[in-house]
Amino acid sequence: MRKFFMIALAAGVALPTVAAPTMASAQSAREVRHSAHEVRRDERDLRQAQRYGSRHDVREARRDVRDSRQELREDWRDYRRSNRNVYHRPAYVGPRGYRYRPVSVGYRFQPAYYGDRYWVRDYARYRLPAPRAGHRWVRYNNDVVMINARTGRVVTVHNGFFW
Repeated sequence: MRKFFMIALAAGVALPTVAAPTMASAQSAREVRHSAHEVRRDERDLRQAQRYGSRHDVREARRDVRDSRQELREDWRDYRRSNRNVYHRPAYVGPRGYRYRPVSVGYRFQPAYYGDRYWVRDYARYRLPAPRAGHRWVRYNNDVVMINARTGRVVTVHNGFFW
């Protein structure tokens, strides 16, 4: 009986320590929204410091913005890591004559590459920011790019976004 009690006690102590790291790594949507709010607040503070503050104030505000953006990226990466199934998509089939080449900001796509078929409409599901007016999130192979729909120029790139 004493041996059974000791085993049960050891199991009860061991289980919470095993489960705790997995629960701590998941980021809720609320935490990500809070991080995004902090970025906007820090950017507003930076604009105020640039208008009315000293060099020191501007330097501190820039540091705060940089740190807030880094925290937001980490929250997004944690979410992506813990929700891999959301980012698993079927194989990409490009337009006729398609051949994948990595792209960067400023690259110009042909209209066939950012047609209606390739739009990422549920960008909130992937925790992507809402596109600005006249811009679209587009899937390009396993990458996701934000393009200017009028000119076809790439504005933002996330390489290796989908699995």
